[in-house]
Amino acid sequence: MTLSTSTRTVSLRELSPATRGTRPDEVVIAVSPAFAGHFTKTIVDVPHAEVLRQLMAGIEEQGVGVRLVRVRDTADLAAIAHIGAKLSGSGISVGILSRGTTMIHQKDLARLSNLELFPQSPLLDPAVFRMIGSNAAQYAKGESPQPVPTRNDQMARPRWQAKAALLHLKEFECIAAGQGPVEVEAVFELTDAG
Repeated sequence: MTLSTSTRTVSLRELSPATRGTRPDEVVIAVSPAFAGHFTKTIVDVPHAEVLRQLMAGIEEQGVGVRLVRVRDTADLAAIAHIGAKLSGSGISVGILSRGTTMIHQKDLARLSNLELFPQSPLLDPAVFRMIGSNAAQYAKGESPQPVPTRNDQMARPRWQAKAALLHLKEFECIAAGQGPVEVEAVFELTDAG
């Protein structure tokens, strides 16, 4: 007897060019060019479907709406998050790279500033992504949440640096220069793995 396991996958269907939101109670999740496309999981194999599911759940649990945008012309996290914040009706976004590096940004801040930064992608798991979504939603409501507690591993950088560099190069190859951001819809599917 063979047991089959199901895996949740996600694809991002392009809807239209992204425009500034009008809802003051929304958070934009801005994803990088290769997120849920060329790549399907983070540097430590958290499926992008689970990353999005947790971010969206954290936002929605706070009673805030969520909109997804793919930024196509850069693989720079600060730029992705800042573009998302400018498109968000609340001015708050979560930017995320394919490898998992994440940032909460606000439209009024300089591009290289942010509300919270999660640079050690190997240490981000589904629970942390959910807390990131929750904090982004709280910022959107004008609250001042406690920063998401994160682990720190001094060996994470040397252990994952080569893989991170390769993932960044592949992400860079997916950039569509001159292409504006697009609003996307997450299409979740369950697939049998065996």
